Amino acid sequence: MLLEKDKSAAATKTVTADAATTQVQPYLFFNGRCEEAIEFYKKALGAEVEMLMRWKDNPDLHNPDAQQPAAGCAAPPSGDGIMHACLKIGESQVMASDGMPVEKSGFQGFSLSITARNAAECERIFGALAQGGQVQMPLGKTFFAERFGAVADRFGVSWMVIVPPAA
Repeated sequence: MLLEKDKSAAATKTVTADAATTQVQPYLFFNGRCEEAIEFYKKALGAEVEMLMRWKDNPDLHNPDAQQPAAGCAAPPSGDGIMHACLKIGESQVMASDGMPVEKSGFQGFSLSITARNAAECERIFGALAQGGQVQMPLGKTFFAERFGAVADRFGVSWMVIVPPAA
C-alpha cells in the first residue's frame, strides 16, 4: 500500500498497487566498463546474468519508424557495448548498461545494501567488493548489526554489507 497526500484537500488517501509494479531496482551506468563490472559481480557476489543486449543488437538501429533521439542529443552507440543487462544477485535484480556516450558515470549519493547470512559470508563479500576498491567503514560489530561495513568497489559503487543481529 502506498499513501498519497492530496495537497488540495490536505487529506490522505490510500492507493493500492500491484506488488510487481512497486519494485525499486537500481540501474547502474558504467561508462563503457559494464562488461568488466558484470564479470566482477559474477565472481564477487555470484551474480547471474538474466538478460544482456548489446548496442549492435538493438532492433531499432535499422527501424525507420523507431523513436529518434531529441534534437541536440547524441545518437545511441552501435557497437559491442552493453545497451542493457539484468543481473540477479541473491533475490534482487540490478540493471546495468555502458550508458550513452555523453553520460558520465558517478555513483554518488547512494549505496547498495547486501545482507549476508553469517559473519563468514559477510567477510567474503566485503573482501571481494573491496578488491581494487576503497573501504569506507571497516567491518565490525555495531549496535544495529552483528557485522557491518561499507566499501566502494573498483567502479565507485558504494556497498553496505551487513549481518543483522541474531533474533
